[in-house]
Amino acid sequence: MNKILILILSIAACISCSKDEFKSNIRLSNISQYDFQNIVVNTTTGNTDFEDLNSGQKTAYKSFDKAYRYAFIELEIDGKTYTLQPTDYVGETALENGNYTYQIDANDSLEQYGRLSLTLIEE
Repeated sequence: MNKILILILSIAACISCSKDEFKSNIRLSNISQYDFQNIVVNTTTGNTDFEDLNSGQKTAYKSFDKAYRYAFIELEIDGKTYTLQPTDYVGETALENGNYTYQIDANDSLEQYGRLSLTLIEE
């Protein structure tokens, strides 16, 4: 009986540990000349809010169960909303567990869907 209990507890511990092992920690870096507000990131697992991000600054890391080299990003610059909208993730491989930075730039375009660009930095 004790052996069965030990086996069950060991399996439960391994399962809970393995869940944490498959996390991608992602932060944002604003390399543009603009300040970003109301930032939302979705890596396919739901919307995650990030704090406002001034030009040249980085956020703290947030953990994601699944992420790719690019993501849906929506933010505001001077009260106007801009969106980086992936078409899909077909053929993409999920990021391995580790630390990453989504480096976000904004050009001078006033187009909602053409202003933002994202570069993945693996750390």
